[in-house]
Amino acid sequence: MRPIHADPPPFFHRGPTPLARVAFFGLLSIVLLFADSRYRYLDDARHAAGVILFPLQRVVRLPGEAFEHVTGYFASKRDLAAENERLKSDLVTQAPAAQGYAAVRDENARREALLDLKSRHAPGATIVRVLYTGRDPFTQKLFVGRGGESGVTPGSAVIDEHGVIGQVTRVFPTTSEVTLVTDKDHTVPVKVERSGVRSVLYGSGTGRSPELRFMPPSADIRVGDRLVTSGLDGTYPAGLAVAQVLEVDRNTGQMFARIACAPLGGVDRSETLLVLAPGEAMPPRPEEPSEVESTRKGGRAKARRG
Repeated sequence: MRPIHADPPPFFHRGPTPLARVAFFGLLSIVLLFADSRYRYLDDARHAAGVILFPLQRVVRLPGEAFEHVTGYFASKRDLAAENERLKSDLVTQAPAAQGYAAVRDENARREALLDLKSRHAPGATIVRVLYTGRDPFTQKLFVGRGGESGVTPGSAVIDEHGVIGQVTRVFPTTSEVTLVTDKDHTVPVKVERSGVRSVLYGSGTGRSPELRFMPPSADIRVGDRLVTSGLDGTYPAGLAVAQVLEVDRNTGQMFARIACAPLGGVDRSETLLVLAPGEAMPPRPEEPSEVESTRKGGRAKARRG
């Protein structure tokens, strides 16, 4: 038998040794690096290699870029959905405050106007808030949240920042009843601000405009005239805005003209009102001559019977 040799076949012993090859190629690399850094002769080769390999680089990178784009799209969609849900919940939470902002702003403006009226007209006036309206649909009344315990007295005038609202007619410990100028049993002595003509504004009840009654057709009153309190009754201070003339019909076929007016005060919309302090009591109205004569005749008859 031929002996088995552990040495490799003679074919692999041809050429230089591996160590010599490593040393040669390492020395060659160092020389090429030095020459390139010194003379820049491989720039064109690198540029050409970059141009040739750029499409291949793009093709290799496309799967990774597509994966990043898809994952980013779904991540952004998920984040947007979460953000929309959060914004919706915030909107629902803040909706009452946002809806009430305009009302609060208007209410603050009305309160400032009432405070200005209070400082100008009567330091003892009381700011009140409307609680509810009367139950009788044929009367024009409302109830406010201040009563006798707060110093409100019957007969006090009630106004808002635009004009006269009405008059306190009943007082309870914590609430008060206010009869509006539109009530059919309520009257307000007024005068035309432009001409000074005095008259009385009568309420006409639910759904009808107040009127100036018993005015002759020749009265100096025009559409658009502003009516203010005349101060003759001792209830309303003089100069408070009451109403504006809407219609003047002089050809009624009767002795008096028909004059319809619109209240300037918010009788059906104001929520905060001002109750004026009662003014000085006026002296009693003198008796009419007929009443005086009847009283004297009654006294003489009693004297005769005595």
